Amino acid sequence: MKNKKIFILIPSGIALRNFAFTKFHDLAKAQNLDITYWNSTPFSISEMGYKEIRLDNIKPHWLTDILKNARKTIELNLNIKNTGDPIYNAYKFPASNKSIKAVVKNVITKVIIFLFSSSKGLEKIKQIINKKERSTDYYNSCINTLEIEKPDFLFCTNQRIVDAIAPLLAARDIDIPTATFIFSWDNLPKATLVVDTDYYFVWSDFMKKEMHQYYPQIKANQIIVTGTPQFEPHYDNETIKTKEAFYKDYNLDSKKEYVCFSGDDVTTSPDDPKYLEDFARAIASLNTKGYNLGIVFRKCPVDFSGRYDNIVSKYNGLIVEVAPKWQNVNNTWNTMLPSKEDNILLSNTIAHSLFVVNLGSSMVFDYAAFNKTCGYFNYNQEVQLKANWNIHQCYKYVHFRSMPNGAVIYFDKAEEIEAKIVGIISKESDTAEKAKLWFDTICKSPQKESSQRILKAITAILSKENI
Repeated sequence: MKNKKIFILIPSGIALRNFAFTKFHDLAKAQNLDITYWNSTPFSISEMGYKEIRLDNIKPHWLTDILKNARKTIELNLNIKNTGDPIYNAYKFPASNKSIKAVVKNVITKVIIFLFSSSKGLEKIKQIINKKERSTDYYNSCINTLEIEKPDFLFCTNQRIVDAIAPLLAARDIDIPTATFIFSWDNLPKATLVVDTDYYFVWSDFMKKEMHQYYPQIKANQIIVTGTPQFEPHYDNETIKTKEAFYKDYNLDSKKEYVCFSGDDVTTSPDDPKYLEDFARAIASLNTKGYNLGIVFRKCPVDFSGRYDNIVSKYNGLIVEVAPKWQNVNNTWNTMLPSKEDNILLSNTIAHSLFVVNLGSSMVFDYAAFNKTCGYFNYNQEVQLKANWNIHQCYKYVHFRSMPNGAVIYFDKAEEIEAKIVGIISKESDTAEKAKLWFDTICKSPQKESSQRILKAITAILSKENI
């Protein structure tokens, strides 16, 4: 019997991390599934020995991005109306007016929002998007590729990319079943569902309930709980180095124990370097009291700025940067490229550090996979780089409402960081256990079997079994 041919649509670098740099491909091959990556990123998947077809000449209709932005704002406005919760306003980003073209786009967007600001209006916008995309050479190119290759299934690995609309439309128009993966734990409240597919793969039962809430038109049997492959490398003991080897690779002091400071992007945490300095001061103070601690600093993988350089230099020897192994290819979000080596580096960084601190990052789950604690900064800096930015707003986002009490340690002011570090080291609380409960809520357990569940779901869809 001929193996089923699965097209894996890779519209962004993040998707590589989940579906090319994990064991997803090998597991699919073991199940006699024929995997081909339909890839629009600059990374060459074929160099890994995998089948790849380039998704070239990508040019969505000029109006699609405008309609997408209008659709997002209308969805968020309807969420506010339906729930009475103003938090959804926080997911709107101010429009740029840096050029005449940008101003014109913003005016058109506002007109569309005014004319289509209802549930029926949203459906009309989707219809217009689909009509415009079907009129493009890009769509016709996708149809041509699919008719030549004849895949049995098209799986989109990122639900928020405009470039994925035409390939998915093309597949559905020639009766190829489709699914998309919701790639991040906070995406559904943000109104980032750009594509329409036959099935939607989500991380957890919690996320499935969110899907029902925000998109009631999607039927229950279309939403499949799988987990996410992004945490699977943490369970691969073969890639975990010895402590001695890791310390040697990154010139860490063998006499010290290290804590990880994981950076956020500049939008999420514009004052992040100041939090790093506050943390370094606390560690330095503890070291004068008989402790022997250091900081491994891991920047946000998509932050290629030099904004931390002065602090790292100032605390040279105390802070050691262990930089993510990502590439900035074209300085756009979609072309920030991870690497398989970075999956391994992240797992080893966690394995050989005591705990992690950051501002509201999902690194809490990475550390929960190792039964380790996370600390969140929870105070504003006296002098802020960005006017009207408020750290407390970050923790009001919808995705934090899933957090059980005590799942993280909050640093409510700089002066208490030192004492709370001592508390974490001495394991005065059950924070790590509660973080694991949160992890199980957000991502289906056992987390190491997510790829298997995704492949099982695809196989069931193709065999028309009950999922």
